[in-house]
Amino acid sequence: MCQRYALPDQVTVEREFMPSRAWWNFTPKYNVAPRQYVPAICCHDGQSEAVMMRWGLIPSFAEGRADQSPITVDLDAIMDSPIYRAPWLNSQRCILPLAGFYAWQLTNGRYRQPYFVHLLDRSVFGVAAIWDRSVSEDDDVIESCSIICVAPNELMIAIANTDGRMPAILRRKDYQAWLRGTPVAATATLHPYSQSGMQAYPVSPRINSTAPDDSALIRPVELV
Repeated sequence: MCQRYALPDQVTVEREFMPSRAWWNFTPKYNVAPRQYVPAICCHDGQSEAVMMRWGLIPSFAEGRADQSPITVDLDAIMDSPIYRAPWLNSQRCILPLAGFYAWQLTNGRYRQPYFVHLLDRSVFGVAAIWDRSVSEDDDVIESCSIICVAPNELMIAIANTDGRMPAILRRKDYQAWLRGTPVAATATLHPYSQSGMQAYPVSPRINSTAPDDSALIRPVELV
C-alpha cells in the first residue's frame, strides 16, 4: 500500500520524464497525503503532458463529489470495479513521480513503526496510476488519480506485515508502454520491483501526522 510519499523537486522530475508539455508547478514535499494535488505525467493527443491531479480518484459519474475517492487500487481489482473499469478501458493511465514512500510495520508491541522506502540508484522514480475526469454541477473539472498496487516483493513483506501490497514502480524503459501502449502492453509493465534495487529504514513517527513537511521526516532513526 502507499498512503504517504515524498515528492522530488520539479527540475529533477522534468529531467527524468522529459514531458512534451508542462502545465505543473510544485516544490519538494516530504509528506504528500491523500486529497492533495500532485504532479502527474499523462498522454494527450500522442504527447506527454505534465499536469497536477488530485490524489484520490473521483469517478466521472460522481459529478465532482468526493464521497468515493480511493487513493490506491489493486491491479487485480481494476476490471471488476465500476470506478476503474471505464478509465482503464479508455487508457487513462498516468505516472506519479516519487522520491520514496512510507510503509508501516506492526510491531510485536502493536505499535505501527513507519519506514521510508526508496530506490538505491534513482533519486526519482515513477509509479503507475489511473486517472479520471469528473465535472461537478457547477462545471468545475476535477482530474484525479489512484496509484496501482501489485503483489509485494520480499522487502515489502518483511516491512508491511499488515498490508503487503506495494505501489507498481515502473522501470524507465516501461514509461512509454505504460502511457501509450495497449491495455495488454501496459499490464505487462506492472510487476513487483526487484528488492535488490530498494532500501527501507525506520523513520520518526512524526510522519503519522499530515502536518509536518520537512526533510527530517526521511531521516533514519534508531529503533528502541
